[in-house]
Amino acid sequence: MKKFFTSIWLFIKASTWFKYALVTVFAVVFIGFVDENSVWNHFRNKQTISDLQDEIEEYNKQHEDNQKRIRELDRDPKAMEKIARERYYMKADDEDIFVLSDDMKQEEEE
Repeated sequence: MKKFFTSIWLFIKASTWFKYALVTVFAVVFIGFVDENSVWNHFRNKQTISDLQDEIEEYNKQHEDNQKRIRELDRDPKAMEKIARERYYMKADDEDIFVLSDDMKQEEEE
């Protein structure tokens, strides 16, 4: 086993091109994958930035839609009444609300 390592060391020591090739391969592997500023991390960070920019665009669109809705509510009292009726099941003083349930259908199915 010792002869094997000795022969490898002598080969590396004797051939100059192999030294340069070995150092070049080591540098490419280190720069490409191992280092914290590697090419691999650079591509991952670019992907993360792209994803975050997409999220920012989505949130900006939601913000614009919400601002339009707020302006509409400020201008039109009927819009506020519509939202109160649809979301919170509120009613006017002179009307009755009937909630229809499908409990009977569920009992028959069981």
